[in-house]
Amino acid sequence: YLLGVGRADCTGPVAQVPLMGYANPEQVGGGLLSRLYSRAFIVADPEASRRVVFVSADIGMVSQRVRLEVLKELQSKYGDLYRQDNVVLSGTHTHSGPAGYFQYTLFWITSKGLIRPSLRSIVNGIVKSIDIAHENMKKGRLFINRGTVENSQINRSPFSYLENPVSERSRYSSNTDKEMVVLKMVDEDGHDLGLISWFAVHPVSMNNSNHLVNSDNVGYASYLFEQDKNKGMLPGEGSFVAAFASSNLGDVSPNTRGPFCANTGESCDNPQSSCPVGGATMCMARGPGNDMFESTRIIGQNIYLKAKELYEKASQEVTGPLSSAHQWVNMSDVSVELNATHTVKTCKPALGHSFAAGTIDGVGAFNFTQGSVEGDPFWDQIRDQLLGEPSNETKACHKPKPILFSTGEMTWPHPWHPDIVDVQIAAIGSLAILAVPGEFTTMSGRRLREAVKREFDSHGTPRMNVVIAGLCNVYTHYITTYEEYQVQRYEAASTIYGPHTLSAYIQLYRGLAKAIATNATQDLPRGPEPPFFNVTNLTLLPSLSAEHAPPNKAFGDVLQQVRHEYREGEVAEVTFVGANPRNSAENATEHNFLTVERYSNISNSWRVVLNDASWDTRFYWSKGSLGQSNVTIEWHIPAGTEPGVYRIRYFGHYKQKVSIIHTTTVAFGGSSSAFEITTP
Repeated sequence: YLLGVGRADCTGPVAQVPLMGYANPEQVGGGLLSRLYSRAFIVADPEASRRVVFVSADIGMVSQRVRLEVLKELQSKYGDLYRQDNVVLSGTHTHSGPAGYFQYTLFWITSKGLIRPSLRSIVNGIVKSIDIAHENMKKGRLFINRGTVENSQINRSPFSYLENPVSERSRYSSNTDKEMVVLKMVDEDGHDLGLISWFAVHPVSMNNSNHLVNSDNVGYASYLFEQDKNKGMLPGEGSFVAAFASSNLGDVSPNTRGPFCANTGESCDNPQSSCPVGGATMCMARGPGNDMFESTRIIGQNIYLKAKELYEKASQEVTGPLSSAHQWVNMSDVSVELNATHTVKTCKPALGHSFAAGTIDGVGAFNFTQGSVEGDPFWDQIRDQLLGEPSNETKACHKPKPILFSTGEMTWPHPWHPDIVDVQIAAIGSLAILAVPGEFTTMSGRRLREAVKREFDSHGTPRMNVVIAGLCNVYTHYITTYEEYQVQRYEAASTIYGPHTLSAYIQLYRGLAKAIATNATQDLPRGPEPPFFNVTNLTLLPSLSAEHAPPNKAFGDVLQQVRHEYREGEVAEVTFVGANPRNSAENATEHNFLTVERYSNISNSWRVVLNDASWDTRFYWSKGSLGQSNVTIEWHIPAGTEPGVYRIRYFGHYKQKVSIIHTTTVAFGGSSSAFEITTP
């Protein structure tokens, strides 16, 4: 094969923008823990000029808007080389990235509308990562390996899982998929190029009290792998690219100590995930660490160590033709043949009551409990006034789900949820990547993989490695099994196309697999094209206005200085006169908010040893009054830090008034005084 890998920043605005994932409007960005990246992998066969592109981006999910804009840019750059059938865009599902990149109305509620800078940085980052991969294609080989990851996940809806048939459950040793699949890429001389790992776990080690943008546990795994392979390079630099992509993580939490009542400390592992005092809002799952930062590192490191082992030992080569199959489908109107006599249908999208309850990883904002099959009259009335009563047809179709938001019947100012959904398979030799538009639960994913594998087998393509890539192309929330759907916990309430959603997807993906196996992908109907809404700049973000330093101070001046010396394990901290970091996101594509620098006696100069992509640094922005704000930078000094003289620098941009109506953006910097790190 010809192989190319690329990585590009897609962080976007780190302040004032809500974070995407927990749907908590209070959870607004206020700084940076680690940068977000798009990682692109291109596989091409030199003969038939076929290509497959797989992108994993450190974002909550790929939205239809992001996908349509990326495809439009690729089309104008490369013509028909990169298309909707051979480009897979997958989100890692971090819950700590900026929101606001959706065109469907539902997502505006907690995102403060459509936020252009968020959308732009994601689209630009994805395209740039593909550009880099495209420009660096070289001959190489692919290897696949799989293994078991321990101590890194629990099923967060075990009572739903138990609804699945005993005969089916007895075939599996666990109520989560512990298997990791690793695709290793090397050039023809055996030099490392990159890897993609697929493993099912929610990147929610950072909980909804966090305000720092970061890529969560799987992002930390990428960071560790890339730091290991790109020796001597700063984070985010170097040619080796390691993607830790999402899979069927719907009911899978990394918070391995399970759910406890925040107020009393007792377990709330019950079907309602509810506490005696405080109800469901008090029930929160705990990770393995003492705080969310430590939990993120523990889970991330577990995942990284297993991937590293599988990568080093990978010996099964992937060879064979490349192909890709794609269709757009109206998911609110699919007829599914369950058997010769029985046909069922999917529904117009709708969310059930338990959607608002959230999960043990992030509780809802209302007094709903999970597993609600009776509507709450108070909320029903609010809903009827705000949003109109669901039609009898939609109510009947979604049974036993009590409908909270009948999104498929809400069209103002634009539709609230997608009808047109992408289904897609990209095949690289014996590896079939199922690009799914949402979050399949553990058992849903098993059924889908098995059905597709059987389909390949029956058309003379045995021994296919089938992996699910989650959160691809368009976001449609969750996909539970029919049995799990009946008890209407969060995942089921969020299965928006009704009880037969999974059966519909299985039928569709079998069709794609058959087309690939029988070499008939060109005969697949394209399906109805998704809409591209002309969204005006609808956003509730505060506008960027002129900023000021306090009297007798300048931007970048130190307000609180570092100490003279530190030891490893301590935190060096400095506070500066700051400015809104959104200015930087909107004016500089390659921007570092901070560096940690070490003084070299040999060259008598400062050398950058860390940047803001490092997981050891934290950048906090806090807004004051009268156009003033502060920036605090922390360096959590790790064990093994070389003793010596260091300093912390800050880089920002402020808005300055030039006339009554115009402002201009001015770059500035500041530095802490020098401090010493002494031997432990």
